[in-house]
Amino acid sequence: MSDRPLVAVVVFPGSNDDRDAAWALGSVGAEPTFVWHEETSLPKETGAVVLPGGFSYGDYLRTGAIASVAPVMDPIRTFAAEGGPVLGICNGFQVLCEARLLPGVLRPNRQLEFVCRDAALRVEVVDSVFLRRCAVGQELVIPVKHGEGAWYADEGMFVQLAARGQIVLRYTDDVNGALGNVAGVVNETGNVMGLMPHPEHAVDPLLGSADGGLLLAALVDAAAAHRTLTPA
Repeated sequence: MSDRPLVAVVVFPGSNDDRDAAWALGSVGAEPTFVWHEETSLPKETGAVVLPGGFSYGDYLRTGAIASVAPVMDPIRTFAAEGGPVLGICNGFQVLCEARLLPGVLRPNRQLEFVCRDAALRVEVVDSVFLRRCAVGQELVIPVKHGEGAWYADEGMFVQLAARGQIVLRYTDDVNGALGNVAGVVNETGNVMGLMPHPEHAVDPLLGSADGGLLLAALVDAAAAHRTLTPA
């Protein structure tokens, strides 16, 4: 068994950031492995799961909707229910919301245009395993590239999520019209997270920022811990 925790990177038809995610995860200490959407189980020793960005199934029905019922989502649901860390990036965030593993929905950007630029984020909560290398109030610079990234929930849900600490990242300005400038949320137990920015594109200062590496390295920490706790 490798000393590096195994992180499964799910590949849907239309995923286009799966290789980027795998490279970035490897750079922060993971052993990434690709898992095709038709698989009905995750590899043995999986410590974490990443749903990468892209356009799963071409977004032909509703963004993330078809992917949310792909065969691989059943073992991912089980993995998450057992406390396994699951990270959804951009399209992966949309998939997790459609699969009801995360609250809210992602709607078209307020400006009805594709947004592609660096975005400043503020860390709101660090209780989740994904933010444990960050500090409350810390600002991160991570690029965004999406057309349907405006997170939304009804007012009652929004208030409850904020009170429970499930809103973990907010844009420092209005990037896409997201309710409350929300950029990332977690589930109630904090082991499933979705964010629209792409941390895998911010792991090297030569690319403009290494702030995304803080999130991915925390994921690797969580993957190692989960693998240790999982019975052989």
